[in-house]
Amino acid sequence: MSISEEQVKNALKSVRYPGFTRDIISFGLVKSVQIDGGEVKVQLALATNDPNVPATIKNDAEKALREIDIHAPPAGAGTGMGATRIPGIRHVIAVASGKGGVGKSTVAANLAVALEQTGARVGLCDCDIYGPSISLMFGTRERPMATEENKIVPIEQYGLRLMSMGFLLDDASPAILRGPMVTRYTQQFLRQVEWGELDYLVLDLPPGTGDIQLTIVQTVALSGAIVVTTPQEVALIDARKAATMFEKVNVPVLGLVENMSYFVSPSDGKRYHIFGSGGGEREAKRLRVPLLGQVPIDIATRESGDRGMPIVGEDRKSPVTAEFKRIAENLRKTLP
Repeated sequence: MSISEEQVKNALKSVRYPGFTRDIISFGLVKSVQIDGGEVKVQLALATNDPNVPATIKNDAEKALREIDIHAPPAGAGTGMGATRIPGIRHVIAVASGKGGVGKSTVAANLAVALEQTGARVGLCDCDIYGPSISLMFGTRERPMATEENKIVPIEQYGLRLMSMGFLLDDASPAILRGPMVTRYTQQFLRQVEWGELDYLVLDLPPGTGDIQLTIVQTVALSGAIVVTTPQEVALIDARKAATMFEKVNVPVLGLVENMSYFVSPSDGKRYHIFGSGGGEREAKRLRVPLLGQVPIDIATRESGDRGMPIVGEDRKSPVTAEFKRIAENLRKTLP
């Protein structure tokens, strides 16, 4: 059966944008239609913070296309709208949080170093385009180069391959970008970087459940996500939202990491629960996921990050290092 672009678009006119009477064609959401025999690829451009919207449109669009005998490929793990693997990378792990200020980048950086210390080949991609911090935490301002094939060569530091917007901007230069450009940069960091062969690529996501997060879960086949929180309820509420987003797009939540879990007084060794206690454990049980670790708040951890060398690489005897090594070893068992 010969199928035309016009037939495809006419079929998609039956797909309504959730909550509206208008269809996705009149909204201008269909950016391209590619036809190869009986296979059709439709590219949609969505700008929404609601993870239910892309999933609903995808399901409705597939149903409409099947009515004209078009084969719609099945969704794989970690797909919102057709996620695919990054060549050469065995596992992609997203480190996320529902809100800022919980130490997500510190967790991502130290986890990546801890994974590398187990003998794995590891990359770390800073997907926080507006607030990149990985360049500071790894102590380099080196500018990435490009290959003859126009692929970006990642920065190598402490045995890791790194990519961050911080490598492309001066310290005082903000990334003033609208949504579509942010999405484009995110895709370039993931798809146009010469990552090579890696066992793990750790993604340091921006806080929240916005465009960057949705772009990643809809286009990259993730092995799983780690949600970072602190023990107090105001952080747990947002961690719950982040975990729910991954669940709705079929990305397994590998577990929670409770950061700033407690403070150990250097004078008497007494443990102080500054932000409350037990919050991460209760939330992990609520979400039915493992509590991967409880990382103490620690001055040395902050100082090492500011100096440009994550604590796991600087002080192998630190209790913080011990916790990250335990998390990394458990992840390697989960994702061999």
